[in-house]
Amino acid sequence: MIAVLGVAVLVLGGFSLYALTQGARFGPRQATAAERALTQVREQMGPQAEVRHVEAGRGRAACGYAGLKGSKEAVAFVSRPNRILMSHDPLKGEFATLKSRYCPGFDAPAPAAISGKS
Repeated sequence: MIAVLGVAVLVLGGFSLYALTQGARFGPRQATAAERALTQVREQMGPQAEVRHVEAGRGRAACGYAGLKGSKEAVAFVSRPNRILMSHDPLKGEFATLKSRYCPGFDAPAPAAISGKS
């Protein structure tokens, strides 16, 4: 009986190892940074909020702009897995620190356009 259980454990372990090497994932799927940012933005700004631009930051951070549907105004945000900070947040110093740490160059000025005139 013990030998049969031992063989069953080895077979199941072999199947698990094979599945992992073929790309199988166990457990729930992780949300992408853009999906996570949209969820966090809607928690902060309400169900009418939308992410208008998002780009990958360092690590699992995401940076972008969000606003309300039908409104031209937008706010910048830095999204991390456990937290989101927005540019209109009372913690402006912390927002600036996070933005420079996780999203360097996010709001850097665009390079000057090259003019065809001499």
